[in-house]
Amino acid sequence: MEGVSGRYDFYIGVGLALSSSVFIGGSFILKKKGLLKLASRGSIRAGQGGHAYLREWLWWAGLLSMGVGEAANFAAYAFAPATLVTPLGALSVLVSAVLSSYFLNEQLNVHGKIGCILSILGSTMMVIHAPQGEEVSSLESMAEKLKDPGFIAFAVCVLVSSILLIFVAGPRYGQSNVLVYVLVCSAIGSLSVSCVKGLGITLKELFAGKQVLKEPLGWILLIGLVICISIQINYLNKALDIFNTSVVTPIYYVLFTMAVMTCSAILFKEWQHMALDNIIGTISGFLTIVTGIFLLHAFRDIPFTPDLLPLFLKQGRADLHATWKGADRHQSCVHQPLLGPEDIHKGSQSVEEEEESESV
Repeated sequence: MEGVSGRYDFYIGVGLALSSSVFIGGSFILKKKGLLKLASRGSIRAGQGGHAYLREWLWWAGLLSMGVGEAANFAAYAFAPATLVTPLGALSVLVSAVLSSYFLNEQLNVHGKIGCILSILGSTMMVIHAPQGEEVSSLESMAEKLKDPGFIAFAVCVLVSSILLIFVAGPRYGQSNVLVYVLVCSAIGSLSVSCVKGLGITLKELFAGKQVLKEPLGWILLIGLVICISIQINYLNKALDIFNTSVVTPIYYVLFTMAVMTCSAILFKEWQHMALDNIIGTISGFLTIVTGIFLLHAFRDIPFTPDLLPLFLKQGRADLHATWKGADRHQSCVHQPLLGPEDIHKGSQSVEEEEESESV
């Protein structure tokens, strides 16, 4: 029965993670539609300090959609492994890109379409090969995991490296190197996901009727989550203010997901009982998603025209165009003469000369 229950929890977690991506991806479209609607009325735009969007129902619908998506993502950590839930968050980018092409008339070029396909394939691979068994199912088990020397060493390394990045590398290289602030967000984000995982288990036990509010660990995890999220928001905003969004977003996704997967492998031992083929499948699925997100972001502003084709494809395209053009004139190589008009004229002259020489 425990195996069946664990399998149901896994599917519930996957469903919550997928629904989270749909709600979060759709929230960007609703907010954008609301802002464009206000701009068409001549209202002061949000980028210029205006707050007219607070009276637009589409913007509030987008905010509500994002809240539902974040709540679903929070709940997903209580049922499914963090190794699976975190990478599936990339699907919100895919949903946003696809909906933008339909409802906002934003161009989705061939690179973006290939990126969407790769993201779907990678997500499918991760769902198939991800660990389905949960190593942590109670708050007591979570407390034992947090006392593990391996996790303590990992947390100390994360905190020390983040402090060095903030106070040493930040003032020197933060304005010129995108990795400085993004690394801070990613490293601290791995700890925030651990806090979310613990809080999800706490709420799960609370709804089951257990007296978990008296446990200090739940409150410690809540305080830790607030601190980690505050640091993430602060330095992610700094990175977005200095560098292009199309550069920050894919780099942050890759580094954040790698940090979360590393933390989950150390804290929850999610990879310990996985077969080799499942480990390879999970890593391959993650790399496929990374490739898809890269194509979706890196080339989204580049129009794909025939001039960008390689030379041999251009020649093949020209030959194909010539073939179709000839077909439109109803000409076929079977009905074309083997000799041109000049060759036929020369041939007739040579035949006449031969006949005159024979008569002589």
